[in-house]
Amino acid sequence: MKREFLLNGGLLILLVVIPAVAWFTDEPFLITLVTRAVIFSIAGIGLNFALGFGGLVSFGHAAFFGLGGYAMGILAYHAQTYTPMLEWPVLVEGTNSMMIIWVIAIVVSALAALAIGALSLRTTGVYFIMITLAFGQMLYYFTISWSAYGGEDGLSIYVRNGFPGLNTMDPIQFFIICYVLLLVVVYGVYRAEKSPFGLMLQAARQNEDRVQAVGQVPYRLYLTAFTISGAITGLAGALFADLNRFVSPSMLSWQTSGEIMIFVILGGVGRVFGPVAGAALFVLLEHSLGGLSEYWHIYLGAILLGVVLFARGGLFGLIAGREVAHD
Repeated sequence: MKREFLLNGGLLILLVVIPAVAWFTDEPFLITLVTRAVIFSIAGIGLNFALGFGGLVSFGHAAFFGLGGYAMGILAYHAQTYTPMLEWPVLVEGTNSMMIIWVIAIVVSALAALAIGALSLRTTGVYFIMITLAFGQMLYYFTISWSAYGGEDGLSIYVRNGFPGLNTMDPIQFFIICYVLLLVVVYGVYRAEKSPFGLMLQAARQNEDRVQAVGQVPYRLYLTAFTISGAITGLAGALFADLNRFVSPSMLSWQTSGEIMIFVILGGVGRVFGPVAGAALFVLLEHSLGGLSEYWHIYLGAILLGVVLFARGGLFGLIAGREVAHD
């Protein structure tokens, strides 16, 4: 336990030290790279809440990631073009306020997760996986045909959205925003894991009959977890779109769902900090190996295979020396 605590603290410190050094040495690209890892970490934590604690293997979480991104893109687009999103029956305008955008992205993604989960959770196993994938692909093809917001070409945002008192176009200041949000999400998920709801959710994953015997409904537990999971992933999507000042249908593709799953598996399923380590490693490999070969995913696949075969607790669990049971 002490070793894992030190690893958690060390990882958080490392995520601060690298951008700080990059800022002093005037390396904005490195700051952006770590910011990308932080945002991916939030997305991975979102999936891990459903997968690691509830045993829900969702292969459509890119849907919530993309919805968060499009919520940001659409609101910012209408604010920058000075055109209303809706004129009748009520006037709805866009906004450049990050905090408002985050709330809307979270709500939209949570409602989508609630609707998708309500239907998908009526199945189990591979059927659940395929239904979540199907919903994700439905939204993916919808955005491709959504010509009002760029269709297949996506939607560009010329100026990053604003946060009170900060210059969000400055890479280090935008990193600070994302890092603070990561800390908030980590703390919230940690508290949820130790709460009565979290303990009951993990109990339902292990033995639904016993949970029903004490008067709980596993379906409701799973649906709540899936909704929270979608909301967290939607927040990550809004941040990612703001980072790139661009949103496109690729954010909703099955490849993106696969990458989010990789963050969780690499770091350690069921560990609060597992997706953080997994996302950081993914971005490191993408940057270091991507420059060597466009087929760098082969090396990623080999590492992932090794983790699955020899480190069921993920790389984080392998170093900490203690695994989390998920059976």
